[in-house]
Amino acid sequence: MNIQAMMKQAQKMQKDMMNEKNKIDETLYEGKSSIVTATVKGSKEIEKIKIDAENMDKDEIEMLEDMIVVAINDAFKKIDKDVEEKMGKYTKGMPGLF
Repeated sequence: MNIQAMMKQAQKMQKDMMNEKNKIDETLYEGKSSIVTATVKGSKEIEKIKIDAENMDKDEIEMLEDMIVVAINDAFKKIDKDVEEKMGKYTKGMPGLF
């Protein structure tokens, strides 16, 4: 294979990688923790926090704050898993590239 063909192949792979990453960045992921649901974009931008606090006492605010953290971290883990699954074919097991 000549250098020019290798460069074309590398450019195509780079374009494919960026397309996949853009798709992930725009996908919405939901993380849940009890009465809290966090909706986060693949770019790790929080879109929405929903609290089902219908029967919640004021004393439970600290617990609610902890649940929000858990829900957001759950959504971030889903994003990382999706990135690893979809981008892994390009990185061939080299972690940390995305």
